[in-house]
Amino acid sequence: MGQNTVLTPVLLAAAVCTKAGKAIVSRQFVEMTRTRIEGLLAAFPKLMNTGKQHTFVETESVRYVYQPMEKLYMVLITTKNSNILEDLETLRLFSRVIPEYCRALEENEISEHCFDLIFAFDEIVALGYRENVNLAQIRTFTEMDSHEEKVFRAVRETQEREAKAEMRRKAKELQQARRDAERQGKKAPGFGGFGSSAVSGGSTAAMITETIIETDKPKVAPAPARPSGPSKALKLGAKGKEVDNFVDKLKSEGETIVSSNMGKRTSEATKVHAPPINMESVHMKIEEKITLTCGRDGGLQNMELHGMIMLRISDDKFGRIRLHVENDDKKGVQLQTHPNVDKKLFTAESLIGLKNPEKSFPVNSDVGVLKWRLQTTEESFIPLTINCWPSESGNGCDVNIEYELQEENLELNDVVITIPLPSGVGAPVIGEIDGEYRHDSRRNTLEWCLPVIDAKNKSGSLEFSIAGQPNDFFPVQVSFISKKNYCNIQVTKVTQVDGNSPVRFSTETTFLVDKYEIL
Repeated sequence: MGQNTVLTPVLLAAAVCTKAGKAIVSRQFVEMTRTRIEGLLAAFPKLMNTGKQHTFVETESVRYVYQPMEKLYMVLITTKNSNILEDLETLRLFSRVIPEYCRALEENEISEHCFDLIFAFDEIVALGYRENVNLAQIRTFTEMDSHEEKVFRAVRETQEREAKAEMRRKAKELQQARRDAERQGKKAPGFGGFGSSAVSGGSTAAMITETIIETDKPKVAPAPARPSGPSKALKLGAKGKEVDNFVDKLKSEGETIVSSNMGKRTSEATKVHAPPINMESVHMKIEEKITLTCGRDGGLQNMELHGMIMLRISDDKFGRIRLHVENDDKKGVQLQTHPNVDKKLFTAESLIGLKNPEKSFPVNSDVGVLKWRLQTTEESFIPLTINCWPSESGNGCDVNIEYELQEENLELNDVVITIPLPSGVGAPVIGEIDGEYRHDSRRNTLEWCLPVIDAKNKSGSLEFSIAGQPNDFFPVQVSFISKKNYCNIQVTKVTQVDGNSPVRFSTETTFLVDKYEIL
């Protein structure tokens, strides 16, 4: 009898309703029809005695534990055998969660953020019982859902920058070819058809550049430079629609001709960011984010890294499993298991399993089972060092910036090192460069783009000159994405609780930048 009482859920539902008992958002933690919950909430205001300052009211079957919030009520519906003190504590946590997502305690605002609230409610209560979480943990767990979106946006922005950089490079090639042809007294390749038109070569190149960018092909690579001989110019014809044919041909070249360097970049980006093709019934996402601040004269001011293993099970027959974790970290990260995970088992055998081995992990939802944190000012822990050396010259500043990969087991993809530039002084004059660059005249930045930094390509440099003072080129910002994590924490094996038989699983790993600055 006692066992049955323990297994009976005590918390039936959590709801935000109006003073009249109209449900705005309600989350049921047991099987309950919509008619039933609406009936319970509609009856709730009629049961209250306005003359007393109670925080709960009971009927023959349920107990309402509530807290007024301006024109609304936060209500928990529980069984009568639940612990009222624990219910009041849970109610306070529910009431503190709502202002985290809603700017005003009004019906429209609650409705607009209903899904955010439901996700947060699920972190507080599972299967009718209160989880051992606080407000900060709820915020962390719910924010994890947006990491994939941030990764996608970062990839998309990188692709757009690459496309625009390639189009500007192509326009520059055409302008150079026109100047070379003019020096030799020949017609400019690609512009011979304009004859005595008032349109200049430079503006035409700009027009072509913008036209191709507007086609929204994010991955466009440069075509090989063509010789400036007259035969190429003659093939384009001379007048009228041949100009349009040239633009169309340039578009098709931009889509189909890919240089070896850019081709590698495309494949690397796809390999890093696309989810595994064969996602198994047991799938894990290992995600790490780094926040780092360095001084321009050297010295690590602060480095903080957060990581988490998210488990997703899509087949309930694999609900009762254990994860074998291999921790090769030598940097002293702090590990923390989920409250429902057996901490002693993890400490003794590096196994992640539930405290109650008879229970199953949730199915079809991402569950954070292990997280870790590293905070340090140890310079040797910096994964990628950046040295920026601006030196004043007669015409302004000569800037030399270099990178070096310190963690050689890492492979960083889509690396962008952004250097601020003085405004109103024109474009920088690039000297030597490893990789590619893009000058953003609107934001006054120079973006140094490197498709891959790894043990084979662990260092490189960029030199440029521009008018300005040494302080104008800070803070330098870095962004990258990696499919290898920093802390060497991996799941190497998954086994069933019963019989210890192995289970097939898949893993995707992401290491990305939250903030990476050299001040």
